Amino acid sequence: MRAVVFERYGEPARTRDVPDPHPAPHGVTVRVEATGLCRSDWHGWQGHDPDIALPHVPGHELAGVVEAVGDRVTGWRPGDRVTVPFVCACGSCAACAAGDQQVCERQTQPGFTHWGSFAQYVALDHADVNLVAVPEEMSFATAASLGCRFATAFRAVVQQGRVAAGEWVAVHGCGGVGLSAVMIAAASGARVVAVDVSPQALDLARKFGATECVDASSVPDTAAAIHDLTAGGAHLSLDALGSPTTCAASVNGLRRRGRHIQVGLLPSASGTTPVPMARAIALELELLGSHGMAAHTYPPMLELVRAGVLRPDLLVTSTIGLDAVPAALAALGTAPGAGVTVIEPWS
Repeated sequence: MRAVVFERYGEPARTRDVPDPHPAPHGVTVRVEATGLCRSDWHGWQGHDPDIALPHVPGHELAGVVEAVGDRVTGWRPGDRVTVPFVCACGSCAACAAGDQQVCERQTQPGFTHWGSFAQYVALDHADVNLVAVPEEMSFATAASLGCRFATAFRAVVQQGRVAAGEWVAVHGCGGVGLSAVMIAAASGARVVAVDVSPQALDLARKFGATECVDASSVPDTAAAIHDLTAGGAHLSLDALGSPTTCAASVNGLRRRGRHIQVGLLPSASGTTPVPMARAIALELELLGSHGMAAHTYPPMLELVRAGVLRPDLLVTSTIGLDAVPAALAALGTAPGAGVTVIEPWS
């Protein structure tokens, strides 16, 4: 099969032929019809994830068709249309028994713990726990956008953030996760303040329901701007980018007893991230992380997509083939982009 491979961290990846994968006894091989290009893939390419062994094929949000199944798989067969959370759970640890597969103690992640979906085929573990059926009417590009960014945003806003109608929600960083969070919060009846340095990203945020937008490149203090726009601060705030600056701005932009959700990865190379804990104590703020979404919790989100309340398809702003991936991956370091870029490995 053809796949995107990097041999050394930070050095150019290239598209070449590699051996086809084979399923584990509890896993499947999926023919990848669509896979998203995500900033997390850039972090992996840069060497920010110690689980990655070289050479490596990145890619972790995908949709496709089951090609082969292991002999212990009971719920899936070749030809099934599927997607998968980017956290693949083991199904047997204490966290999984509690229903918290997104923080599985023995989790695997395509594109990180093993070769991923920037390829024509990918192997996925523990299929009966992790696969999610893709409805016939849903495109593979839309389904691929769910596996990391949209599902992550849904859990962050709805499950972890406990968004309520009428609340102010601030979203720092309007890439794929951030725009998904804007759409989900607005559909939940919240008023959204979108923050980014890109006019294009802010235009998309307005399109997806943002009430107010803040251009962080022209505002000296984004937290102060949020306080002014919301008459006291956000009830719920997400750092969807992942940087010391956006993390601090998210916390500082909260009102009393507000809730900060850290979604964007904070690379260890940036050192310790200073968090305004004195403010967290004084205002009784909640500071929470959010890490993907378990496969068994997908149905309510899929129903909202089916009903047209949520439109993840509108987040897909470009489609590329495998040959264009190395340059697009490298570009995420300086220009995270707006919306979701989908890779079609067979095009």
